[in-house]
Amino acid sequence: MGQIRTGAQILWESLIREGVSTVFGYPGGAILPAYDALLEYPIHHVLVRHEQGATHMADGFARASGEVGVAIATSGPGATNMVTGIATAMLDSSPIVCITGQVGSKLIGSDAFQETDVTGVTLPITKHNYLVSDVSEVASTIHEAFYVARSGRPGPVLVDITKDAQQSSTEFVWDSSPVQLPGYRPELRVSDAEYAQAVELINGAKRPVIFAGHGVMLSGAVDLVREFAERANIPIAMTLLGIGSFPALHPLNLGMMGMHGEAWVNQAIQEADLLLAFGMRFDDRVTGNVRTYAPNARKIHVDIDPAEFNKNVLVDVTLAGDLANVLRDLLPQVDRGDRSDWLAAIGEMKGDSAVRDVQNLPDTGHLYAAHVINDIWRLTEGKAVVVTDVGQHQMWEAQYYHHQEPRSLITSGGLGTMGFALPAAIGAKLARADAEVWVVVGDGGFQMTMCELATIAQEKINLNIAIINNGYLGMVRQWQEFFYERRYAATPLLSPDFAKLADAFGLRSATVSRRQDVEPTIEMARAESGAVVMDFRVEQEDTVYPMVPAGADLDAMIRRPSPSPIVETADD
Repeated sequence: MGQIRTGAQILWESLIREGVSTVFGYPGGAILPAYDALLEYPIHHVLVRHEQGATHMADGFARASGEVGVAIATSGPGATNMVTGIATAMLDSSPIVCITGQVGSKLIGSDAFQETDVTGVTLPITKHNYLVSDVSEVASTIHEAFYVARSGRPGPVLVDITKDAQQSSTEFVWDSSPVQLPGYRPELRVSDAEYAQAVELINGAKRPVIFAGHGVMLSGAVDLVREFAERANIPIAMTLLGIGSFPALHPLNLGMMGMHGEAWVNQAIQEADLLLAFGMRFDDRVTGNVRTYAPNARKIHVDIDPAEFNKNVLVDVTLAGDLANVLRDLLPQVDRGDRSDWLAAIGEMKGDSAVRDVQNLPDTGHLYAAHVINDIWRLTEGKAVVVTDVGQHQMWEAQYYHHQEPRSLITSGGLGTMGFALPAAIGAKLARADAEVWVVVGDGGFQMTMCELATIAQEKINLNIAIINNGYLGMVRQWQEFFYERRYAATPLLSPDFAKLADAFGLRSATVSRRQDVEPTIEMARAESGAVVMDFRVEQEDTVYPMVPAGADLDAMIRRPSPSPIVETADD
């Protein structure tokens, strides 16, 4: 027989049984019974400054650890403030559980103070959600929520608990048996006939390319993908979220593909005769014009979510299942390939990319974001966990920080959420206390969630924060430069003195505008025991190259001019 517990107590008891030791949240009236009960339990609660930050922290925690992240908020605006973070996790298949308080069950539908139909609001952006109005359902719902969040294709789950369900009492009995949900089949199996089709295409291909997406890490298939690529001698192209799933410096790693991918990668895709898509979804930033995409290639798509098959790109063979399981079955049937001619041809495609690289331009006193990110990579020896925001700096990080390990790049891919980096990095650091964690963020995105500096100060979190400050909303400005005749509408950005801001929170800071000051600043930050905010004032009108214009053919890239002209700034 179990002990009598309130719903609030049962909530924390259940979270502990799911292995939760850290939650990110913000209290309020409808969730207050849960917060009162929290004092009885050994769970570390991180007080955020905005509920969006709580969801991003839970997301960063999940991506860094592979475990389920947990965020908690009150009803009404507390719950709705979570929406952006939930949508971010949904698009990137990140397992988080969001717990929200709700007004008393008798008040639902009465427009009570801080009442919002949060299950209705979040229905399209959660893997599943629940409204719990009976204390007897709290434990089973939490158990089920964690199962749904982490099984199959991971994703966010929301549990909305009424105030009276938190206050009422019942016998607490924890049922740890496997969850059975009618109609939910997260484990799928590939038929022998489907394997045979795939093997025939793989062994017969002369110019194949593997695509490594986020699913490689989510499935725990990192080692298997490497074994597959080396056995068949097939080069690998990375999606943004796939970076780190295959060592960047491995000779078979081509680099990132797509809108801001390397020129030779996109060219190789267009000339390939076979594409093997592992745990990715062929989104528009990867494909460019789908009508002209890889016109000579047969396509094999491996994914745990059959809904992704033929959604954007028609493929020849679909293998629905966990990638790790699929590769274990596929590997023994794949021939050891000699594709040296194809690899040599790709090597020739690299052509003059090196001479166009800003890293190889003479030092004329101009500070570029590429310099900063390359130095961070070099001085950390590629061993840091880097959390980026969204924009130009995100693409430069993908190009100039060479990730060797999985879960070492954390970024918002599908939703492209500005403001993600700082709170997500807090979650990542708390998940991996021994890791060196760097935040790479633009001056625009940083200002969206910079309130979480207070969380960093209160929690005494050791983070290195590199602000790539170009005085613009840089990626939007770049589009205005290319496609709107440099009509910079609403993109010039006034920022505070970030060093003074850091000082206000009691954090160490530095302001850098010269190339020669980058390295000593990075070394200073790495030596500090607390957080450091670094304001890198880089070239204002620098551009991410290459670039595939939206909807254009994948190989119709805008390349960096050679020799690259220096764009003068107003300060010059």
